[in-house]
Amino acid sequence: MTRIAIILGSTRPKRNGPQVARWVLEAASARTDAEFELIDLRDHPLPHLDEAVAPMFGPSVNEHTRAWAERIAPFDGYVIVTPEYNYSVPGVLKNALDHLFAEWGNKAVGFVSYGAGGGIRAVEHLRSICTALGMADVGRQVVVSVLTDFENYTVFTPRERHAADLTAMLDQLVTWSAALAPVRAPIAVG
Repeated sequence: MTRIAIILGSTRPKRNGPQVARWVLEAASARTDAEFELIDLRDHPLPHLDEAVAPMFGPSVNEHTRAWAERIAPFDGYVIVTPEYNYSVPGVLKNALDHLFAEWGNKAVGFVSYGAGGGIRAVEHLRSICTALGMADVGRQVVVSVLTDFENYTVFTPRERHAADLTAMLDQLVTWSAALAPVRAPIAVG
């Protein structure tokens, strides 16, 4: 079964992300074509990138990075739920992505973004970052405005179009994640 992690990319106090991420998980869990699991970056505190060498050159000597790698590696694809901070991604999310390399490669990623402008600029940056990490980003995206899709800017009220966008994004993500499986499979030497 295809396994997809839903990564909540904000650790900020009083964040809106948990509501959005739980909505994604609830909708995704109703599907039968993949298994979904929520990963909250609050549960995986990482120091600012402290690796002696770039992650692309091999496993880390740091226990916190090895634990993060073990958490991320088993998944076939990812949904990143991200706010937009100052026209970009939260630093904690960028740091979590930067701590690893091989674990992200040849896997699909989809995006659910939120912010005053829907988080679209954060996703523009994430698409470039994920491409550099060897991930395949799906075209469909869910865009949520804190101005119109949250009551009093704090209570998420998903609209019908959000559900349709989420279904379309997850359809692409599950398909791409499964399609990339042979690329990730170890090559038999015989």
